[in-house]
Parts: sequence; C-alpha cells; structure tokens
Amino acid sequence: MAFPGNIAVLGGGSWATALAKLLMQNCELIHWYMRRDDRIDDFKRLGHNPAYLTDVEFDINRIVFSSDINRVCESADTLLLAMPSPYFKDHMAKITVPLADKYIVSAIKGIVPDSNELITDYMTSHFGVDPDRQLCISGPCHAEEVALDRLSILTIGCHNPELAGEFARCIAGKHTHTVTSTDLAGIEYAAVLKNIYAIAAGIVHGMKLGDNTLAVLVSNATREMERFLDSVDHRPRHICDSVYLGDLLVTSYSRFSRNHNFGSMIGRGYSVTAARMEMEQTAEGYYGTKCIHDINRRYQVAMPILDGVYDILYRRMSPAKTMARIAESFD
Repeated sequence: MAFPGNIAVLGGGSWATALAKLLMQNCELIHWYMRRDDRIDDFKRLGHNPAYLTDVEFDINRIVFSSDINRVCESADTLLLAMPSPYFKDHMAKITVPLADKYIVSAIKGIVPDSNELITDYMTSHFGVDPDRQLCISGPCHAEEVALDRLSILTIGCHNPELAGEFARCIAGKHTHTVTSTDLAGIEYAAVLKNIYAIAAGIVHGMKLGDNTLAVLVSNATREMERFLDSVDHRPRHICDSVYLGDLLVTSYSRFSRNHNFGSMIGRGYSVTAARMEMEQTAEGYYGTKCIHDINRRYQVAMPILDGVYDILYRRMSPAKTMARIAESFD
C-alpha cells in the first residue's frame, strides 16, 4: 500500500470538516466517522455538515460515512484524528480493532487530559503505533477561514520527511500552502501552549488593558513557549516559524479563536464556570492549562503566563490581580 492509501477522518466538528474539505480536493474518496447517526443523515440530505461550517458543500457520493468507529478504522489505511482533545479518550476507548499497522495523522491541537500525553505518544503507548508512522498537522489555520477559501499555511510534522511530504500533497490546494517539519513533539506542544496564551490574550482584551499590553504579553508568551519547548524536546527550531509564532498570533488575536473568546469573557467579569457554559465549542486551552502546568512540575521552566492562567482557571484567583502579577514579569 502506497501511503496514505484510504484516508478516514475521525471527528465531526469544524476542524474535521475543514480538513475533509481540503482532502476532497485531492482524494477520490474519504471515509468519515461521526458519532451521531442523525448528524450523518442530515449531512447526506443537505450535502453539508448540519452543525459546523454549513456553507461548505460536499459531494456526498465520495464520502463513506459511519458512526461505527471500528468499521471506519478497518476500512482505512490512514486515520486523521480531528476530535477535541477532551473527548479523545472516549472515542479511542471504543476502538477494538488493531491500529499498529495504520498511519496516524493528529490534527488535535491539544493534549490527552489526565495522562498528560501528546496524542502521538498516546497512540504509541495504547495502540502500538510506531512513532515513525505518525504525523501531525498544525499552523495558523482557522477552520472558518478554510471554509472561506482564505490563504492558509499548514505544517505537517513527521519524523519521516517523505511521509510528511506525501500527506502535504493530500491537503495542499490553491488557497492552502504546506510546509513540512521533523519537529513532531515541538509542534504538538506548541499547539497546546498557544491555546493557553490565547486565553491570557482574551483576558487582556476583556479587561480593556490595551493593545500595548497585549503586544507585550504575546512577545513574552513567545519566549515562554520557546523555553518550554527547549526543555522538553531540545532540538534546533525557529520559534518565529508559522507553526509556532504564526499559530500563536492568530489564536491570540482572531475573533474566530474560541480560546481568545473564552478568556475575553473572563476578562469582562464572567466566572470561569459561566464562561465555559456560554461557550458553544470547546476551549481546549482550559484543559491544556492544567496538563502543561502538571508537566512543568517536572521541568521547572519559568512560565509566569502559564502559572497565571492556571491560577485564574483552577484556583479562581482574581483576573485583575493575576494579570498585574504577570505584567511584572514582562521584559
């Protein structure tokens, strides 16, 4: 079988829908797992996802839908994981078929809660998938802008540059440019960190602390990210590359960023609980904050922004006092 073979998308949200759109520009057929049969029925009837990115039309004759995750996994050679990280383990727990011979592409911009594992590490430890058969997708690429055919640049991470290049060709298009990288772990961690910093940026916005403060926050967040990545996976990398800094910027500033919007609500006076209840989609940075905070107990990296966001979200400390404390660390 020539990689990537038959590709299956696992997930039914906006990011999964955007990636499916990209795949269908270059693939004759895809398999697609969605949890709910009623959503699948509506999708087939309407010709688009009934709940997310509803303006994106699909040729449903080229999609094999199923709510049976094992059937989808058996039918595919490459599994594209695109569900929110808080629900990842619940979906994976349903899988009873072997996955060791599959290729795994993680588009999950989060970390496995409780175990604090990267998605690729989890797939190795629980399903025996060789790290060299795993890839990840990241970069500044909001699902909503993919739907609008706005220019996007995605980075495909893989230990094997040839595999990364092959998969990059599957999702590249007129409006989607791709680059490849061997920094698999660094890309996955950066995707978690940028969500945390976007929450902090949202709090700054909600509190009306000004553009100057926001700029200094993001500048310091970039260096904080670099310190953490160098500690957990030391290797040459350019933090200004789009997959690191670019994704951080768009997530921190964009109106499409659910993590920014979550933080903005907290900055405007919502309690953490109320803000979570108001969110229509998952703010993965909420979960990522605890995971990275726990991981950093081992590495002891100086991360005042992470610590501050953790204090606000999990220790219910005052956003105003905590942001003032974070600002004292800025340089």
